[in-house]
Amino acid sequence: MKGKAASSDLLNEREKEILKQLSAGLSDQQIADALFLSLNTIKWYNRQIYSKLGVRSRTQAITYVKSIDNGSVLSPPLIPTSNLPAPTRLFVGRNREMVEVTRLLHTSRLLTLTGIGGTGKTQLALRVATEITTSFADGVCFCDLAPLSDHILVAQTIAGALGVFEHPTEPLLNTLKRVLAQRELLLLIDNFEHVIKAAPLISELLTASAHLKILVTSREPLRLAGEQEYCVPPLSLPPDEVSSVQGLIKSEAGLLFVRYTQMISPRFMPNELTAPVIGQICTRLDGLPLALELAAARCKLFTPQALLKRLEGTRETSPLRLLTGGPRDAPPRQRTLRDSIEWSYNLLDENEKRLLARLSVFRGSRSLEAIEDICSAGLSIDVLDGLASLVDKNLVQQKEMPGNELRFVMLEMIQEYAREQMHTNGEEETIRRRHAMYFVSLAERAEPELRLAGYNHWSRQLELDLENIRAVLEWSLNDGDVTLGVRLAGALGLFWYGNGHHVEGHRWTQQLLERLNEVPRIYHPRLLLSAGHLALFYNLDAGTPFFIRSLAISRDLGDQLQIAWALALLGYTMLREPHAAMPLVEESLTLFHSMNHLPGIAQALNIVGEIARASGADEHAKRAYEECLAASQQTGETRRIVFIYQNLAFIALHEGKAEHARDLGIQGLRLAHTTNNQLQLAQALATLAGAIGALDQPRQAVRLLGASERALERLGAFHQPNDKREIDDMIATIRTQLDEATFHTAWTEGRAMTLEQAISQALDE
Repeated sequence: MKGKAASSDLLNEREKEILKQLSAGLSDQQIADALFLSLNTIKWYNRQIYSKLGVRSRTQAITYVKSIDNGSVLSPPLIPTSNLPAPTRLFVGRNREMVEVTRLLHTSRLLTLTGIGGTGKTQLALRVATEITTSFADGVCFCDLAPLSDHILVAQTIAGALGVFEHPTEPLLNTLKRVLAQRELLLLIDNFEHVIKAAPLISELLTASAHLKILVTSREPLRLAGEQEYCVPPLSLPPDEVSSVQGLIKSEAGLLFVRYTQMISPRFMPNELTAPVIGQICTRLDGLPLALELAAARCKLFTPQALLKRLEGTRETSPLRLLTGGPRDAPPRQRTLRDSIEWSYNLLDENEKRLLARLSVFRGSRSLEAIEDICSAGLSIDVLDGLASLVDKNLVQQKEMPGNELRFVMLEMIQEYAREQMHTNGEEETIRRRHAMYFVSLAERAEPELRLAGYNHWSRQLELDLENIRAVLEWSLNDGDVTLGVRLAGALGLFWYGNGHHVEGHRWTQQLLERLNEVPRIYHPRLLLSAGHLALFYNLDAGTPFFIRSLAISRDLGDQLQIAWALALLGYTMLREPHAAMPLVEESLTLFHSMNHLPGIAQALNIVGEIARASGADEHAKRAYEECLAASQQTGETRRIVFIYQNLAFIALHEGKAEHARDLGIQGLRLAHTTNNQLQLAQALATLAGAIGALDQPRQAVRLLGASERALERLGAFHQPNDKREIDDMIATIRTQLDEATFHTAWTEGRAMTLEQAISQALDE
């Protein structure tokens, strides 16, 4: 029983949850439905559970659980508290380096950890950051640049890590500088070397904030004024003539190798015969942690002596280099990591080799479903079995994302090697097209769901695959198929609009519009709608020509749904001309009704309300909003319901019904809180503040407005134009109830609050 308990402790929290469902008698499909996962994901987890428990079937796993009394298998999940990635790799030694890096951070505002790939820069940076988090009032923010291929995206990636939204009316760099200006923060930026052209951005950020410190990992220094470079050395090596186990494990490299080997072969123990051999292995691998891990994983198959013999072979003509731009006459030992990866690759069977090469087509992480769809054709093995083998060999890593999403990642050097193999074996064009077609299909499946109850789920899926989406768009505009790029961008309009990727989405749609004549006309309307929707962030008139073109083409094609969308959005651009706008939107509403298309009905009704409210026709607006609310409650579109609560609260304030406005504001804020949409929370907070101010609580209203403003600044976001007018009127009214000093004090108090603190106060009112 003791052995069983120990085995059960190996299960992660998701595996425990699935095991509990198995024990309750649910089928794999029922579990998948209950947990909002795919059937393949559940089957993957079952394999892991059986392996860890040492059983072969569902029945044996259930019997195993029932035989354990302490309940450790099904213990409740823990809630993560840090955005720093949890340690997943062994960390040995580095005491001296940690002391030195910590000391340098006290005296430097920009510290760059440099060194060759696989030397452990990231793990050292993360360990130091974890130790000193409490030294910074605003904590530590981790930003990984590894998935990027274009330095232009660095600012956007940093903004994403900080939770800052792009906005078309302000350059992103200015938004970042403004957001960081008052923050006492350590920004940890990982893997900078391949986007080094973006280095001047770091100087701009440091200049903007006196309390910001930046810790960077890169294979080369950024070469910026004030930069402190620290070259991370390899792990300490055993003496050249190590002759004892004690001498071996006194070295960091020797100890790390032994511990990694024991993780896959628990009974492994070095002895007087194998210690010198292991010492030579560590020296051969230059004490690089990644190389040691890959080599130790092979101890399932080879003795240390056989392993050393395998590691001694090199290929002088190998294109993979550890040091970018390094000398061509570098000794073979400096190419050890490449040799280690190639050696691991050569241990795979032919199907595993093809699978590994195909996996390199992804950028960032990969889902099980995407891997199976893109990489399975022509393989004589089950993709899940092949993937499990690659994970076991440390060539692919399994990672659970927020929301318990199971994803797979490849280390940078392994992916680079695998990409070479895909090019060499002649599959690159085929696999890239399959990759593009998969993500086009994913976006097209998501598009209608984004207007229903599935918005949160599907927007999260698209966010997880944003790097893959970018890769497809780049491919389509370069050597790929521009039609697939147009289809993808056409399906992503609402995602870009709703998740704050306004500038990026506008950039992609504009590039694709330049080549629209190369694409069949059937795909034109959706791209034009997407481009017009994103152009609205610049000004209302900017979207008009796109909606007019979309309407004309949709009429030629006889596509009633796209005609209705184009009419509704064209009407919205004429917000200031109600007599011209209303007939267009009413025509769209008639079309949506004829198709019984509830999401379209809700959108059109909302636009009717917006036009009416903007022109002062509050009764008309109220009726439209209430009808929109009823339609949205049927579709389950939570985002729109929040908007309608806010719109109805504005109307209630116009009518002098402050208590009703407060109740509507609270409903909207609570609903936004369930989705954790930071932009909607900040906007809803401001709407509620107007009602509180009208109820003779001006000081509290000002605090909430200040908190809302600060939250919007942190996001780099703004109120919609029609709401901005309402908020400005609220502020002007509340100012008349307080003297200037009191108003200023309350506003400052609000800006000092976190969004969560402000929401808590608002909901207590």
